[in-house]
Amino acid sequence: MNIKNASITDIPTIASLISTFADMQLMLNRPLSELYENVRDYFVYIEDSEIVACCGLHVLWRDLSEIKSLAVRKDKQGKGIGSKLVRHCLEDAKRLNIEKVFALTYNPQFFKKIGFEDTEKTSFPQKIWTDCVKCSKFPHCDEEAVIIVL
Repeated sequence: MNIKNASITDIPTIASLISTFADMQLMLNRPLSELYENVRDYFVYIEDSEIVACCGLHVLWRDLSEIKSLAVRKDKQGKGIGSKLVRHCLEDAKRLNIEKVFALTYNPQFFKKIGFEDTEKTSFPQKIWTDCVKCSKFPHCDEEAVIIVL
C-alpha cells in the first residue's frame, strides 16, 4: 500500500502540496500550525519514496467527519491517487464508527464518482462555527458540499 499515516516530518511537504493549489484558488490554505496540530488527521501517498499526494479526515462530531485538503501533485493527477486517498479516509471513518463524511469542494463531480451526494453547507453547523468563520470567504463560500453515508 502506498498510503501511510502522515508524520511530523511530512508536514512541510503536505503544506507545500496544499499551498500549490491554494495559490490557484482551488482549495483553502492551511497554516503550518494547523497542520502540525492535526497531523493525525492526514494520510500521504508515497510513490518512488516521495510524497505525491495528501488528504485529511477530520472528526467533527460523534457521527460526522470531513475530508479535507485533498491534494495530488499535478504530474500525478489522473491516475486514481486522489480516489485511493478518499477511499482510505472512508475506511478510516468506518473504523472509527463515523456514520457520515462530507467535503467542501470546488470539484463535486470527483466526489460524486466515489458515491458522495450533494448536500447543503448549512447541514454542518459544527464546521461553520469552528472553521468557516475563520475563512476569508465567510460567509460567501463558493465551495460546494457533498456527503456520503457509510
